Amino acid sequence: MRAHFLQHVPFEGLGYIGTWLEGAGAQVTGTRFFAGEPLPELEGIDLVVAMGGPMSVNDEAAFPWLAAEKAFVREAVERGTAVLGVCLGAQLIASSLGAAVYRNAQREIGWFPVSATPSAGAFRFPEEAVVLHWHGETFDLPPGAVLLARSAGCEHQAFQIGERVIGLQFHLEMTPEAVESITEHCRDELVPDVYVQSEEQLKEASPERYAAGHAMMGEILSCLTRGR
Repeated sequence: MRAHFLQHVPFEGLGYIGTWLEGAGAQVTGTRFFAGEPLPELEGIDLVVAMGGPMSVNDEAAFPWLAAEKAFVREAVERGTAVLGVCLGAQLIASSLGAAVYRNAQREIGWFPVSATPSAGAFRFPEEAVVLHWHGETFDLPPGAVLLARSAGCEHQAFQIGERVIGLQFHLEMTPEAVESITEHCRDELVPDVYVQSEEQLKEASPERYAAGHAMMGEILSCLTRGR
């Protein structure tokens, strides 16, 4: 299996996704847009993973590579390539397929629960799970998408299109080191609000909480790459 990741900033990398791919024996390549790296041809790629970042998918004037990235993601979906989007990555999937991405009524930064929706035939989340959020925007569901999870602060938390595409507004891949890094770079966003936790609350998550997120991420990756 060959996996290709799309990384937008140095401090939001693959996290546990990289660990899972290594364990699966995958060949891993990547495009680091912040370093000016080019996109590859999709031929031979089995899985595309689009990671998070502080920019908006609507910021094409400031980040011209967003247009090419959206075209790449759209082509991957149309070809039947497995695609996983995390936070900004989920918004990129939605935008690339024609759905609107816009500011959410509430910013969500911290460990808050998401609830599974009744979506027969799609990936099934636990009835409720506490996960890490770090976003201020949301998206309309793209055509053909099934809603998988919602939260009190944001209706569209996860979706699936067919068997090969999943978008997650939240972060299951984070490790304590990754949380330390994103906090260091985005500390100015921690302005107290209804769904914004303090730096201390962000960093006090137990090993069991990280392990639960990693287990869910492993199930998602297994679902997307089955038979690959």
